[in-house]
Amino acid sequence: MAAPQATVHFVGAGPGDAELITVKGARLLREADVVVYAGSLVDRELVRTHAPQAEVWDSAGMTLAETTQVLAEAVLAGRRAVRLHTGDPAIYGAIQEQMAELDRLGIGYAVVPGVTSAFAAAASLRQELTLPEVSQTVIITRLAGRTPVPERERLSEIARIGATLVIYLSVSMIDQVVSELLQGAYTEATPVAVVARATWPDEQTVEGTLADIAAKVQAADIGKQAVIIVGDVLKARREGMAAVSKLYDAEFTHGCRNGLIT
Repeated sequence: MAAPQATVHFVGAGPGDAELITVKGARLLREADVVVYAGSLVDRELVRTHAPQAEVWDSAGMTLAETTQVLAEAVLAGRRAVRLHTGDPAIYGAIQEQMAELDRLGIGYAVVPGVTSAFAAAASLRQELTLPEVSQTVIITRLAGRTPVPERERLSEIARIGATLVIYLSVSMIDQVVSELLQGAYTEATPVAVVARATWPDEQTVEGTLADIAAKVQAADIGKQAVIIVGDVLKARREGMAAVSKLYDAEFTHGCRNGLIT
């Protein structure tokens, strides 16, 4: 069945830097008559820059019913509406419930992706999250808080894999994070980086190991808006790489190049 014509756009604002919104997202903001944005996480300056003429609602103090009403009334009045979320809307964005409400009302919508803080943090660290012979898997997860986590997805269970982890919404519980990770494949020597408010002017980065990261985070007074990156990929810039990709290996043949025969 064909998707309904989009009348509400859910747009990822990116991690903080106003220039990291997509070209499409910025265009939709410029064209918007009504913008409902996540004011607790999205910089108001981004909205001022890209949607200076729009009617703007800060959703930080609003309920699902209230945000839905604003979007629905805009659409019914023939106005263009944007629901602006931090990072990428698909990651802890609570958009599914909003889309379900629009479905119930028969209002169409589309989603425009954004740069999530996991990748903004990796960029700030100048770090690749997947390295040959180290880790080829990245897991995005979180500790249980007011939002529960399925038992099978407890951090201690996921830690058994030993992959690169990017942990959201958990820095205020850093002691518990460390405790659960040490029940898996990681050791006290496993490197960790915590990046708070990645790409914002007041970005903070703390690096260490599972042995000392909790104390360093507490000393830096980082309590929210941070991602925790865990894994041996973080050793590469300090200790060198275990292996390099075959993609640019002169002896490796692939669809775009014949490798050298030695």
